[in-house]
Amino acid sequence: MQHADTRLTRLAREVVEPMGYELVGVDFFQRGGRGGALLRVYIDREQGITLDDCAAVSHQLSGALDVEDPIGGEYDLEVSSPGLDRPLFTPEHFARFRGHRVKIRLVAKQDGRRSFEGIIGELQEGSVSLEMDGTVVELPFAAVESARLVPEF
Repeated sequence: MQHADTRLTRLAREVVEPMGYELVGVDFFQRGGRGGALLRVYIDREQGITLDDCAAVSHQLSGALDVEDPIGGEYDLEVSSPGLDRPLFTPEHFARFRGHRVKIRLVAKQDGRRSFEGIIGELQEGSVSLEMDGTVVELPFAAVESARLVPEF
């Protein structure tokens, strides 16, 4: 899956977890017209996440980023909860949400398409099965650009 490099994820984990939060994942990408980059850090915990939680993590993480300086150039730091359309970053996340509906976008086309939506099924070594309208599709984790749960009301 295509997300922030391991150095940024490791640094975020070293700050977030001792504070009592789960590090859901880290995204880092360059922005187009505005310039600069965005470092987005998703945190969670059993009681849910408040604005104060995000501010506290942002403050601590900003300090660690200033010291380590892993990002060249300007960037914005955003700390947030994963929300109802929670992003899935790891095979463990897919296993945790097996049976839930998910939208997956691939890096390159498979079977003539990049976007898939269905129910998370079995996990195999290196792939996840997705049930889509009675058809099962195997998607390799290495080909996943992004994955998000689909909220069901």
